[in-house]
Amino acid sequence: MTIFKEKVNEEHLTVAETKEILEELEVERAADEEREMRYELARAIEHVNRFAVLSPEESRELVDELLDIEKVDEKTAHKIADLRPLDRSELRAVYAQERYSLSGEELDEILNVVRKYD
Repeated sequence: MTIFKEKVNEEHLTVAETKEILEELEVERAADEEREMRYELARAIEHVNRFAVLSPEESRELVDELLDIEKVDEKTAHKIADLRPLDRSELRAVYAQERYSLSGEELDEILNVVRKYD
């Protein structure tokens, strides 16, 4: 017997945006002395603290700029904003599972946008 849960909503977030949400949750949990922070939550907070480089506003701007490029969908834009690839080979790795490949010009266009946020 399999139990399925219905997916009510889905929203893509960058690591920086997630960090902001988890910081609020951490403060809320810290205020309640009786409520212990779960292991998974502590690990998630540790992860975002380590890997969130941009501010939430900067990461949102980067995603918006990436979405203006034809071959970048929302999911891929968030992945690129989180990873911030430095060269073509790193960017190709992001597109490795897609059914199409990008030309050198398209890769450079994406990398130029990413470089603005370094």
